[in-house]
Amino acid sequence: MVNDPLFWLSCSLFFMALSLTAILIVAIPVLQEITRAAHSAEKLFDTLQREFPPTLHAIRLTGLEITELTDEIDSGVKSASDMVKQVDNSLNVTQTQIKKVQNGTRRLVKGFQVGWKTWNRSPLRGEKKD
Repeated sequence: MVNDPLFWLSCSLFFMALSLTAILIVAIPVLQEITRAAHSAEKLFDTLQREFPPTLHAIRLTGLEITELTDEIDSGVKSASDMVKQVDNSLNVTQTQIKKVQNGTRRLVKGFQVGWKTWNRSPLRGEKKD
């Protein structure tokens, strides 16, 4: 019986059928899970197809709004910088004018002092007093 090829052929066929049955028993739940995963993926792709374009559009609009706000802020900062420069120039001009007025005032005071001294000075020798 051990040397009988028909015995070994039948044993091989039996074990092959047993192995195929085991594979089918294991494969059926796996295939069911794969089917469920495929349906879930299909639902996800449908949702993404519906929701993704409006989201991208909203993101584009947000980017444009941010660009506009940035431009407005840049122009506001430039305007404020120009105003600060004008104020600084006005202060420099004012300081220069104040220095000129101070110099003029000193000269005027000095002139009055010299004139007063000249006016009140005693007559020179040789001149008659009245």
